[in-house]
Amino acid sequence: MNNIPRVWVGVFILRDNKILLWFRKWAHWEWTWAPPGWHLEFMETFESCVIRETKEETNIDINNVEFLDLTNDFFYKENKHYITIFMKWEYLWWELKNMEPDKCEKWEWFDIDNLPSPLMLPVENLLSK
Repeated sequence: MNNIPRVWVGVFILRDNKILLWFRKWAHWEWTWAPPGWHLEFMETFESCVIRETKEETNIDINNVEFLDLTNDFFYKENKHYITIFMKWEYLWWELKNMEPDKCEKWEWFDIDNLPSPLMLPVENLLSK
């Protein structure tokens, strides 16, 4: 099972040329900035994955998400391989809440042209395309 790539699906939530990221404090991407998202479950669509995860992590109900891009990510130190699917959605008005404080240090909006560091590896790989 360790030799099988995992699928991670994340969503870039956009508002006024800004993007919502969380500072992760757990798992193999700990202490990096990342969009909402998590592993794709069996028989789940990319859209339903990010809708579920965004609600669980931020209490924001999203819909009409669009496919953005994907990356093929190798975590050599952890001996992990991920296929990362990126989606996007335009933020409207929902109140953002940190629903998983044990996993998330904080949520912040960042200018798309001035992203924080360090970013999770899949986001770095996406930006380097």
